Amino acid sequence: MAEKKSIKDELEETKEDLADLEKYIEEFSTFLPLPVCTVNPVKRVIDANKAFEAMTHYGSAEIVGEFLGNIFLKKEKLEETLERAKLKKEIATDELVLISKQKKEILVRISASIRQDEFDNFIGYFVSITDITETKKFQGKLEEEVKARTKELDDSRKSLINILEDVEDERNKAEEEKEKTLALISSFSTPVIFLNSQNKLALFNPSAREILNIKDGDLDAEISENNNFSLNNFTGIIHNKFKVEKIEKGRGDIDEYANLEEVTVKYREGDRIYKVTTVKAKEKDGDYLGTVKIFYDTTREKTIDRLKSEFISIAAHQLRTPLSAIKWVIKMILDGDAGKLTVEQQELLSKGYASNERIIRLVNDLLNVSRIEEGKFGFDFQKENFQKVIDATLGNLENLIVKNHLQLEIKKPKRLPEVYFDKERMVMVMQNILDNAIKYTPEYGKIEIKIEVDKQFLYVKIKDQGVGIPKKDQEKLFTKFFRATNAVRLETEGSGLGLFIVKNIIERHNGKIILTSEEGKGTEVSFSLPLNKPQ
Repeated sequence: MAEKKSIKDELEETKEDLADLEKYIEEFSTFLPLPVCTVNPVKRVIDANKAFEAMTHYGSAEIVGEFLGNIFLKKEKLEETLERAKLKKEIATDELVLISKQKKEILVRISASIRQDEFDNFIGYFVSITDITETKKFQGKLEEEVKARTKELDDSRKSLINILEDVEDERNKAEEEKEKTLALISSFSTPVIFLNSQNKLALFNPSAREILNIKDGDLDAEISENNNFSLNNFTGIIHNKFKVEKIEKGRGDIDEYANLEEVTVKYREGDRIYKVTTVKAKEKDGDYLGTVKIFYDTTREKTIDRLKSEFISIAAHQLRTPLSAIKWVIKMILDGDAGKLTVEQQELLSKGYASNERIIRLVNDLLNVSRIEEGKFGFDFQKENFQKVIDATLGNLENLIVKNHLQLEIKKPKRLPEVYFDKERMVMVMQNILDNAIKYTPEYGKIEIKIEVDKQFLYVKIKDQGVGIPKKDQEKLFTKFFRATNAVRLETEGSGLGLFIVKNIIERHNGKIILTSEEGKGTEVSFSLPLNKPQ
């Protein structure tokens, strides 16, 4: 017969259960956002955070100073909740219907507590809002766990009621905090997945259940750490069809642990596109809690980008023919085919011809960008000597180098190996980079081209003494239509498409490109090309 536990032993076990539960709650409440606003004594909004603005679609300028009850279906119920918090001096919680700026009705849970100054005078309220629409639909296994845990604690309370009068208060607090945490997780409209410190699936929200089709039976499944818990490792857990693409980490990412992927999920009759961030969750003391995967819906942005690219492609094609016609008409007149011109007429037409050429270059850049995005930017790889690229590029830019009185220094091996590349595209790369170096380097400045070779790669470095790129602008490098703020001030010509095209050409050759720059000291662009034929 088992030895009966003493009341003291049962008390200790119950306290340990409560400690575990409090730790569990704290783990989930440290990294999730919650819509919050501050209200004055007459119930008018003083301040609201970004999550509040995102839920209500009201900006701070629109909501500050307004009566909080104006965004709820039943103003009087809100007032009752606030008064209850004021009278009882504790958190008052109620379910209300919020009316967003777009007149959308959202079922929410509000939690209100009073604000006091240093003399304990009442100065208003703190109000937090949680979207519980999905929570009402999906409670799942976590809710069952809460109920089971609550029942265990309740059974302990009943057996120790004479000596554990304070346990009831602690249990109620723990239950309330856990319910808040569950509501927070459930309120996300996009999927959230949590892996515990053993790399096992410990939690997912209702959106993950619906959009990714993750099932309760998948809980406790172990996930591989490969590629920082890439979504490719979730095959068999995400039951809807999906495709993953890695997003290269750039400057200004969330933190050193962040890992970005783009995933396309088959959902209902269409595709949903998400940017997925993988973040390691830690306690304040640095202890590792687990890994969180947070999904950001970018479907609308991708659709807009596609429509914009289609528009640019159509517009560029429509502009190309008349611009070419204008070019040749002006060229014929300048060549004297329509009669002799005066000096003034010659100058005016030359300016018009130059302006038309700039527009044609812009249209060609737009067409190249469109072809890149549509996957129609053709390549013809041949094994050739890279010296041909250098010669062709310098032949196009030699006059400009001389005109600007620039010193060009080329350092390279006596004999360059043959490399598989598309000559026309590589001339475009070199011309874009050198054109920038020439454009932004002052007269009598110096430009260096350095070429090195090892057993696998050919390396090209182009360094100038130009104006450089401000640090705050460098995270936007290689994006479409980007021009540094100091370049815009100099009023030099440019479409902001050159580096975007260059990066795509280099990557299509299975190479890599890096740009380093310091404002006022110049820029260095370096890229590599594999010696062997790209696959």
